[in-house]
Parts: sequence; C-alpha cells; structure tokens
Amino acid sequence: MKQVLACLVLCIALVPAMAQESTPAPATPDATDDPYLWLEDVTGEKALSWVEKRNAESKQALERSRGFKPLYERILAIMDSEERIPYVSKMGDHLYNFWRDAENERGLWRRTTLEEYRKAEPNWEVVLDLDALARNEDENWVWHGSDCLEPEYRRCLINLSRGGADAAVVREFDMDTKSFLEDGFYLPEAKSSVSWIDDDTLFVGTDFGDGSLTGSGYPRLVKLWKRGVPLDKTELLFEAKPDDVGAFGGKDFSPGHEKEIIYRMITFFSGEFYVRLGGKLVRLDIPLDGLARTHFDHFFVTLRSAWNVGGTTYPAGALLVIGFDNFLKGARDFTILFDPGERTSLENYSSLKNAVIVNELDNVKNRLFLWEHKDGAWTRRPLSGVPPFGTVYAWGVDTYYSNDYWLIVADFVTPTSLFLGSAGRETSEQLKTLPAFFEADNLEIQQFETASKDGTRIPYFQVSPRGMELDGKNPTLLYGYGGFEASMTPWYSATTGAAWLERGHVFVVANIRGGNEFGPEWHQAALKENRHRAYEDFIAVAEDLVHRKVTSPPHLGTMGGSNGGLLVGNMLTLRPDLFGAVVSQVPLLDMRRYHKLLAGASWMEEYGDPDDPEQWKFIRTFSPYHNVKADVRYPRVLFTSSTRDDRVHPGHSRKMVAKMKQMGHEVLYYENIEGGHGGAADHKQAAFMSALDFVFLYRELE
Repeated sequence: MKQVLACLVLCIALVPAMAQESTPAPATPDATDDPYLWLEDVTGEKALSWVEKRNAESKQALERSRGFKPLYERILAIMDSEERIPYVSKMGDHLYNFWRDAENERGLWRRTTLEEYRKAEPNWEVVLDLDALARNEDENWVWHGSDCLEPEYRRCLINLSRGGADAAVVREFDMDTKSFLEDGFYLPEAKSSVSWIDDDTLFVGTDFGDGSLTGSGYPRLVKLWKRGVPLDKTELLFEAKPDDVGAFGGKDFSPGHEKEIIYRMITFFSGEFYVRLGGKLVRLDIPLDGLARTHFDHFFVTLRSAWNVGGTTYPAGALLVIGFDNFLKGARDFTILFDPGERTSLENYSSLKNAVIVNELDNVKNRLFLWEHKDGAWTRRPLSGVPPFGTVYAWGVDTYYSNDYWLIVADFVTPTSLFLGSAGRETSEQLKTLPAFFEADNLEIQQFETASKDGTRIPYFQVSPRGMELDGKNPTLLYGYGGFEASMTPWYSATTGAAWLERGHVFVVANIRGGNEFGPEWHQAALKENRHRAYEDFIAVAEDLVHRKVTSPPHLGTMGGSNGGLLVGNMLTLRPDLFGAVVSQVPLLDMRRYHKLLAGASWMEEYGDPDDPEQWKFIRTFSPYHNVKADVRYPRVLFTSSTRDDRVHPGHSRKMVAKMKQMGHEVLYYENIEGGHGGAADHKQAAFMSALDFVFLYRELE
C-alpha cells in the first residue's frame, strides 16, 4: 500500500493557466473536433512512426551540437559514479540498497551490514541481479521496489516493470535462496496494490477483470489472498466505488499492536480509513480530508481543514496524536505535535520506537523537532544540524525496534550528506557524503519574495555567482511545480550544477501556490477555478527577475515536469513575451481529455471535471492545447515524454507538438520509448534526455 500511495501522491506535474482572454468554451466538451486524437494510440504504428520522425528532428537539432557529447558523457559519469551515496533501508541485520552503474544498467539489489556500510568501500552481497534476470528472461525489467515480510524478512514481493511503466509484475522472492519461488505469489502486469498480512496471507488489489479497477486505473477491490488459493477465489474484504481513486490494504506491524488497515481513496485528497477488528471493518472517525497513521498504540492524524471535535477546534495543517485504543473508545483529547503558523507548515513526520521526528517548514526552510513519549506525556526538543538554506529529511531506521534515524542534509551548492542519529544522542554520525560534482565555490544561495497579482507574497530561491552583474543578460532557468501539496525545497542536483550553474548561469526555484510550502491553504488556494493563482505567482517571480535585472526575456528559460510540465506549458501560451525558451517534461497539456487518459481521473479534485460545462469554462483557461494560437510568436519549446509513461499519457505532448507544427511554430519533441513517468529506464537514457534539455537551453538563452 505504501508504494501505491507514494506513486499516486507524487507523480503528477501539471500546470494550470491564468484566466486571461480565454476563448468561449463549447457547451459540451468532447473530442469530435480534435484532428490529432490518433496520436493517443500509444503504440499504434501510425503514431509511433510520427514519434520516430519527431525524435529524428530533435536529435538532428540538438545531439549534433558541439557541446552535446561532452555534456552527455559528464552527466552519465555523474549518474554512474561509484562515489554516489548508496541509500539503504534496514531489514533485520542487513542494510539493503538498489544500485545502478555503468556495469549494471538495470541494477543490483544488494545488502551489507552497518559495520561494513561505515567503510568507504563496503563489501556488498548481491541478492538480485536485474541485468542478469532481464537477459535470462528476455524482458526489459525495471526495478519497482520490494515489500518484505516483517520481522524475519525471509519472503519479499518484488515489483518488476516492463520499461519503467507504473504497471508491474509482482513475484514472490525467497531471501534465503535468493531466488523467485516457482509456486509463490504472483500477479501479472497491472497497477496492483499488494502487501503482507502474514507468511501465507496478503492484501491484494489488482485487475481482476469485470470492473475491478476504478476510472483512474487503480484497484477498486481489496481482497484477502491465502497461499494456494486461485486469485479468482480470493475473499472480498472491501469494495470502493467505480469513480473513487482506489482502495488499498496494509498492515501496521508494531509488535503487540498489529493492525490491519484499509484505505478508501475517494478523491486525491479525501478518503476513509478502516481498521479490521475481529474480521469486521470499523471506520475511523476522522475528517474525510484528513490523513491517519498508526504506530504501536499511537494514532496520528494530519488535517487539511479545521476540525471541531471533543470541544476543541484543531487548525488545518495540524498534526495530532492520541492513544489508538482510547480513540476507539471515544476519546478525542488529542495532543498537538504541530500547530501551524502564518509562514510555517508541516513537511512530514516519521515515527521511531518511542519518539517522533516532526519536520517543519519555516518560510520554506526545514526545522526538525524530536517528540518523545514518556510516562504518558509528549515532550519536544529541536534537532540540530540544519543549514540556513538547506533541506533536511529524517526517517526511522527500523521504526518498531529502535530510536535510530537516518538524516539527509543538502542544499543547492553543498553536496548531500547522510547521517545516522538516535533520539538518545545529541550528535549524529556522518556516514556518507557526495563529492563536489561541480564547482560551487563562487556560488551563493539567496531567498527573495515578490508580490503576486493579488498581493500574496511569493518566495523563491536564487542560485547565482557571487557578485553577479545585474545587467539583464544572465541566462536564467526558472523551475517550479505548484500542485498536489508538493513543496519545492532546496536540493543538490549534480546534473543542474554541472550543466548549468558551472557555466555561470542562474537557477531559480519558485514556491508558488498549489504546493505545501505554507500548509493546506497554500495548496487549496490554487485548486480548480483558482488555478490561475499558481500561474500568476510564477509570472510574478519571472517578472521580478527581469525587474531586478537578473535576466531579461531573451535569456529567461523555464522548465517543469508532469504538473510542472503543465505549468510551463501555460507560461508558453499565457506569457510568450516573458520567456526565451520552455522545456516541458512528461506534461499534461490537453485539459479537456486529461481525465480520460490513464490515471487522469484521479486528479479531478486538483483541476476540475471537464465534462461539467461550468467547470470546463475555467479549465479551458489553463489548457495549453486549447490556447495555443497560430498568430502568436512563441519562444522555442522542447517537449519530452515517454512511450511507457502510464501515468501522464504521452498523447498530451504528441498532440500539442502536432498542433503547433501545423500552425507553423518551431517546436521540438523527443519521446523516450522506455522510462515510465520518470522519462528514462536507465542512466544512459536519463543522461541523454538531460543533455537534450540543457543543450536546447544553451542554444536559446546564451
């Protein structure tokens, strides 16, 4: 369940547009007037022939550029570097890592001990060689994670994707023999949700046929699957509605406090939680838009809206905790572990054995606090080691068995470091750090704010050379997302540093509405009919960069992926005068049909329902595919996508490119045949796509 929810929550980047001079919407939004509908046939011969021609054009224009090969080789060397941090997860006595490099393109699933991991060059034991598996089975397997049964971790469910799609094959793996079980649990390719209950029992949701998937393409049924029972004979536990996003089952393995949970995801931001008690499902009485998590006897609730319960009103954005058994008995006297402020929000939290790490954002800067539970009460203290403009992530090493935690610290110019900490220690141990993959001594990070159209203050980060001349001529790349509660905090990108910053250029990240930088209200302020606010915010940042003479439109480019691809697609159509180049990666662009393509129906709470004529009126204002015009001069644009992306349909990009070319606009398109929503299935593909993006930006902005 954890993997499915993570995939749902983070994998969409779409941009809405500002409500400016929109064309009147037709009464019924259908596709009968769409001459490029045939490009939605993902693997159709005609469509793929068209893709091959566009790919050839883009390679002709960009791959043959003088700087392409050295840039590609440098990016690939970074991605394949043995000096990268091998991030690990602890299972039993071992630390597990999935690793790709030049010799292992598909990757190795491997393990070591903490004692070995502390060494500069640990001794790794290979558990599964994905390259060998792909060769032996003649399949293009891409690793999609594992779910191993606690606490022995002897059996695992391995998810393998063909070419990087979200849909995966699930196979049971024996950790002692390091081999797949011939008669083990197996699910054919689908967007399945499967998790352990015990040695011989699983929660399972998959494509059972006969309407077992929702309109979003996710499991609608949660079943109990006993070992040896045919899949079509499994016991039905829960059934969501066809227009829900999905239903998922999972288990909390807290020793002595085990719980079986089913989550009905009604919309992207609302749902119902059930606990299975005595064979019956009991719904947990929390708001529909709240999120719940259990850990031992603790019951955590995060709020997207204010909740008046038990005589107290808890604010939107708060993190609450109460004893789970007491909650079931009717108690509602929650303890507040995070109380939001005007410029503070909850980024995330992670449970340890008897403590909780709460990660707060204070004006888009991370602050960590440790909450410890002793003698029935919670106490708080700060965790140190947070840089002034950095991002910090902390999560439990083995949340049921110790108070140890992993800590990652990074910023735009400081290589990422991994630490091992413990609730009982004041200091943490540095285990790994990245080398400096690019020259950053002359770079500085600054945070600025500017007013959006409605007066809201929008912060943004700027990375630039110290003492940079403010002459309006600095090539500048503006990046953003603005959706789905995703905060844009600083990160160390060796690729961006090597390809962009090291050339003396400027990189800017805008914290626009639609994200979670300032809590639920910041996200909700840009939903549906208010989507234009996210675009107004982004435009305000771009205009501020011009006003401050950091850059000027001929030297200002913008890049974004998924929902961010929609964002920059709207910059193309709304403010073509403000940008010199646009890179739109795996984007949504046709907002009339987005809800009919792949997982699109799950995003209607974010964007609205195009089948409702009243909602289509405002959706059309941020549908780039419907707002591009023949008589407008647009900046050069590069669209990229993946044939194997089964989250955001490649038809969005294909149709937009076809329409723009028919209108006579200069536009480039490259579609990776593999890669899924991430755009690439291995490092070579990822390096190639990244080199295309930056060479295009060099050509247009320098």
